[in-house]
Amino acid sequence: MKKNEEIQLFKALLELKNTDECKKFFRDLCTPTELEELSARWRVARLLTKKISYRQIAEETGVSTTTVGRVARCLKYGCN
Repeated sequence: MKKNEEIQLFKALLELKNTDECKKFFRDLCTPTELEELSARWRVARLLTKKISYRQIAEETGVSTTTVGRVARCLKYGCN
């Protein structure tokens, strides 16, 4: 993705005023599967901060342990 397009996306997100606008924005922008995957990764991130095991998170969320590991790596080495 070109950096300018990425920045424009982030600016558009910052213009959203409430949860309803945000929901509509993502439903227009993403396929149902993409939105489901983003939501699952967000849930995984929240569970990881509670020190729950990868296997338990995978069972609870339905994502693979590989995905849990990727999210964990982003939490540890990402941009905060």
